[in-house]
Order: sequence, then C-alpha cells, then structure tokens
Amino acid sequence: MAEELGPAPARTPLYARHIALGGRMVDFAGYALPVNYSKGVLAEHLFTRTKAGLFDVSHMGQAMLSGRDPARRLESLVPGDLVALAPGRIRYTQFTNEQGGILDDLMVTRLAPDAKGDRLFLVVNAACKAADFAHLRAKLPELRLDVLEDRALLALQGPAAVAVLERHVSGVSGLAFMAQSVFRWRDFELFISRSGYTGEDGFEVSLPAEAARPFADALLLEDDVEPIGLGARDSLRLEAGLCLYGHDIDTTTSPIEAGLAWSISKRRREEGGFPGAARIKTELVGGLTRQRVGLALDGKAPAREGAEITNGEGVVIGKVTSGGFAPSLGRPVAMGYVPPAFALEGTQVNLVVRGKPLPARVVPLPFVANRYYRPEKG
Repeated sequence: MAEELGPAPARTPLYARHIALGGRMVDFAGYALPVNYSKGVLAEHLFTRTKAGLFDVSHMGQAMLSGRDPARRLESLVPGDLVALAPGRIRYTQFTNEQGGILDDLMVTRLAPDAKGDRLFLVVNAACKAADFAHLRAKLPELRLDVLEDRALLALQGPAAVAVLERHVSGVSGLAFMAQSVFRWRDFELFISRSGYTGEDGFEVSLPAEAARPFADALLLEDDVEPIGLGARDSLRLEAGLCLYGHDIDTTTSPIEAGLAWSISKRRREEGGFPGAARIKTELVGGLTRQRVGLALDGKAPAREGAEITNGEGVVIGKVTSGGFAPSLGRPVAMGYVPPAFALEGTQVNLVVRGKPLPARVVPLPFVANRYYRPEKG
C-alpha cells in the first residue's frame, strides 16, 4: 500500500530565490522555508550580529482590522493597552483564553484612519493564523478583517540594517523602535516597522508579493547583507531571550509566567476586561507557581527543548522550553520554567540530557544585550 503523503508545503514569493541561493529547504508551519544556506547557521548568526541579515518571514499572517473603534474592541481579546496606542506605534500583546493561557502572540500597529474607519495592522504567527483570524471574526463580527494574502514580509536585522535600508528607502532611519510608517519603493507601497526578532536594531517590511523578489535582490547586492535561514533566526531569538510560540508559550502558559508582564499596562491590569484577567491579576500580586528563566550551562553540551530541570537532589522541578548553542557567547544556553523559589539569579540546577545531569545556573534574560534603537529625548 502506497504511503499517503500530506499536502505540499506552501511557497512564499521568494521560494525560487531561496533555491537559487542554495537554501536548504524544510517544511515550517506549512511553508517551504530555508533552514540555512551554504555558509551554515553559525556563520549566518554571527553575520547578523555584525552586519545585516535578510529573513523571509512571509509565512506570518498579516491582516487589517478596521471599523468603529477597533482598538477598544480588540482589547476584549488581549491584555495589551491598544486604546493608548498612537498612530504609527506598535504594541506587542497576546490573545488569551478564559484560563489566562496564550492562544498566540502578535504585533498590533495603529494606522491612520481611512475611509473604512480606524485601522489596526496585525501580524500573527504562521502556525496560528487560521485560528487567530477565525477567532477575530467570531468574537468581533462588527469589525472588518481583511487578511492580506497578497503581501510578503521581509526582515532586515543587524547593526548595518539602518544604513543599508536608508540607501533604498529614504526616511526609514527616522523611525524609532516599535514605530511604523508607510514608504514607497519604486511604485510599491511598503509598511516598514523598526522591530524584529533578533535583539538587534532592524526592520520588518510588509510589501506586495510581486515586489518581494526585486526588493530582496536589491538588498542582497549590498556587501553588508546576506540571506539568513530559520536556524540562525532561532539561535538569535534565543540569545535575545524572546519567546517562541508553541515552545516557550502556549495555551497553558500565562503572560506573567512567561515574563511578559511588561506588555500589560497599569490600566489593563486594574480594569481587566480580557480573557483570563482573574488569573493574570492573581499572578501579578505573587500567585505564580512557575516562571520562565534563563539558564547558562557550565559545560559545552547543549540541552534541548523537553530536557528535565532538576534540583540538587535530582527532583524534577521543570522543563526546558528552548535550548541550544549561543554562537555570540560560545556556549550553550536554555530557557525553561521553574518554581519561583528556584528562579533567583545564581540558583544552581541540573538539566538532564540523555539521562545525565548537566550543571547549570539561573541567569538574567536576555543572554545577549539587545540593541534596539531608542533615540534620546531632549
């Protein structure tokens, strides 16, 4: 009997370009994407930290939410403060369930109003986008949700990103971290935000699918730009202490356990009005049973997702949710959840790999200091 094959992964507008560049393609969240190119993950990681890496993140879900007061209405589904968001500013938040677990995390940008009313630009995770959009339509039927299937999404990340992008799109250097504006390149409209998933200064560019190939090619002609795959994207975000949905956060994890309390303003904490608010309020005043921590291993062997975390007596106290080698540090690091009593900086624990306990200690996050661009005031 012939083996039944699943559906072929979808292709982004840059699929042929990845192949031409020698990308090693894998199925990720239902899309064919490069895990790395010929130089390998380590080289791509370090290049991004010193120059500028170009990432294809077109698999992410992009949508426009519009109508009457979409910010206040969307606040009924997320704990983030969207009403206070000024036009052109971005907020990181989470869809939560009634138990306070995270259905997905997302970026929300408030755009200037147009003929359809006030507008919010949303970027959600690829694996969750169908469920997210169904959730929005079911819970907010009075608003209009336009899923932007005809747009690609690219990220240019690293210390050289601003100089490179400014040469192609004049004015982007004036954007602050977590700000977005509309620009033009040739005859195409670009939504460019100063944000990213690496801990570096950088940009995310939403553009028409037909513009993705020529725009990427123009950037790749720059000596300071190289294409970067999923492997380095993961190691970069791990060093930056950033959560990956489905691994570090999921429907059982609250934003407070995950160390994301900073994303919930004082008003939202006090007023509530979002799913799971009761649990989140309790955890904010000391009701945590576990919390996400950074872990530095003493040796060279890495601990991967799923490795048990034990105390000095060998009792299991938690699990690793992300782990691997940190190229910028030359050593393995991990993140995981432990009870608050074991979350203090310097606490000694063990990470069990193939039955062997590897010594580790709790360290602050991020592992590598972020370099987001925040212009000085005054």
